[in-house]
Amino acid sequence: MLKRVPTLKDLAAECGVSVSTVSRALQGHASISEATIHRIQTLAAQRGYVPNGVARGLRHKNTRTIGVLVPEIRHDFFSSAIDGIEEVAFGKGYTVHIAKSDEEYQREVMNTLSFSSNRVAGVIASVSQNTKDGEHFQRLIDAGIPVVLFDRILDDLNVHKVIIDDYSAAFRAVTHLVKSGYTRIAHLAGPDHLNIARERLRGYTEALLAAHLPVESAMIQPCELSEEGGQAGMQELLGLPKPPDAVFAVNDPVAVGAHMQIRHSGLSMPDDIGLMGFSNNPITQLIDPPLTTTDQHGYELGRKAAKILLGLIKQGANADKPETHIVPSTFIERASSQRTPLTV
Repeated sequence: MLKRVPTLKDLAAECGVSVSTVSRALQGHASISEATIHRIQTLAAQRGYVPNGVARGLRHKNTRTIGVLVPEIRHDFFSSAIDGIEEVAFGKGYTVHIAKSDEEYQREVMNTLSFSSNRVAGVIASVSQNTKDGEHFQRLIDAGIPVVLFDRILDDLNVHKVIIDDYSAAFRAVTHLVKSGYTRIAHLAGPDHLNIARERLRGYTEALLAAHLPVESAMIQPCELSEEGGQAGMQELLGLPKPPDAVFAVNDPVAVGAHMQIRHSGLSMPDDIGLMGFSNNPITQLIDPPLTTTDQHGYELGRKAAKILLGLIKQGANADKPETHIVPSTFIERASSQRTPLTV
């Protein structure tokens, strides 16, 4: 059963203002203060408000538009995923409405509200690095809009999910560093509430244990999922009394930032320090030395997610029970980790 969608009157009562004030605030009217606009728009997003006419439409019909929500599009992984989604959607007569959260939770919430207001037929999303729960996506589902998550998923949301085996890919990557002769392997890690960060950290840890190498807390450096985060994290690692001789980064942007910091420090790769990323962004082939990485096949992830979503839209109430779908990844060895192991 669909949950009741709140009205302007409900929002006005909760905010202690008039209905007309709520209406103008939702439109960003100049006569309303920025603080009031922010307060009312935030409440509307939290309560899952949808304009009355649209709310009625959601119960009876949807547009032939799919909403796609990603953290950012300047890196190749998410743009490749969007390409895969768009190709499948276009082939079935759907258009794609793309939004990005810029790694901001509140912006992600507002984008889901926009999807509801625009009567999308379904939503494909990868969450921001600051997202810790799926309440805003659940509101879409409660309004009759199917949701499919990919790459960065949420454990509390019972929906179809499309991912790679991040644990196995990370285990394989770190094992490669071990076989290349590195013994002090650090990890530039993502936020521990993100599934991809947890699974890649688990793969890193268990690969070290399998090789009988110590797991040191000082060698696990959390950072933001960006070049800036990688650069700052790498600076911290190089400042340790016993710095690492190799680094496994949670993703390619972080690895590229680490690459910059290593070069800035006057160290050489792979002889002084080995480095490895995760995603196979095109830039990883262009920097010197080229970066060892794992190809997540974003295009295929996007295609798979789109096929599942279109199936859900077609099946409606008869949709299959949600599952987690695994797309194979590919390990790509390049010069940044190709050190010849020392022989005794």
